[in-house]
Amino acid sequence: MVDVIDERRGTVPRLRTPALRWKWLRDNAVLVLSGVVVVLAVGWALFPSVFASGDPLIGVPVQKFQSPSAQHWFGTDNLGRDLYTRMVHGAGLSLTATLAAVGIALFAGSGLGLLAGATGGIVDAVVMRVVDVLLSIPALLLSLALVTALGFGTRNVAIAVGVSLVANFARVMRSEVLRVRHAVFVEAAHASGVRWYTVLLRHVLPNSYQPVLALAAVEFGMAVLSISALSFLGYGAKPPTPEWGSLISEGRNYLATAWWMTTLPGLVIVAVVVAAQRLGRAVGRNE
Repeated sequence: MVDVIDERRGTVPRLRTPALRWKWLRDNAVLVLSGVVVVLAVGWALFPSVFASGDPLIGVPVQKFQSPSAQHWFGTDNLGRDLYTRMVHGAGLSLTATLAAVGIALFAGSGLGLLAGATGGIVDAVVMRVVDVLLSIPALLLSLALVTALGFGTRNVAIAVGVSLVANFARVMRSEVLRVRHAVFVEAAHASGVRWYTVLLRHVLPNSYQPVLALAAVEFGMAVLSISALSFLGYGAKPPTPEWGSLISEGRNYLATAWWMTTLPGLVIVAVVVAAQRLGRAVGRNE
């Protein structure tokens, strides 16, 4: 029987019956699929040998340019290496760089936004003018400029992408701090003699960070795309180390004869980006 809601007791209905579970899955099919894609990508990054036990660096020359099949799901490349294996083992490097970039942007941007919103005055004006300058530069162009100055390598790519995303987090955090700073409970804490940094850490920050975390979930997908783009351009790990962007770059010279070398890795990146964006927006709506 379907659960009955007792409004007087305030009980919450649960999905106890198969009909209710099926209805929820049907209404949230896209969200569930997005979760599966993200979990699968994380599984690739954490346990690559479980999903692909082969060596991503060793190929069999006689098996080069084989199209996708039951033996080679994503086909093979110009050196006979299994493309699916390289894609799985490349997830660790690509997603680690993505997490590092989002972490840099989250902490640095939140710190700047918190400082600007809580301090106000000239500090707020200076910080936000810097943020406006960063926002006026396309993120990929800023990342290219930074990684050119820092040098090649996945670590430098992560730093460059992280810095390019700082302004977004700073603006969101500042707006939330300005909203909370004049709340009644914050004014009461100031009036009772609580020190300003205690008010900031105990009252302002806990009531301001949730939209920033939702933004981090959304920006995760964009960071995957940016890091893959920089890797495609050759700024990431050195060959033959597998990385999502570099895998697409390796196959661009064989588009006419081996379309799978670029198409399938590209579809995986698109799936992860779209899934992360979908989950991030769902989190944002529930805040």
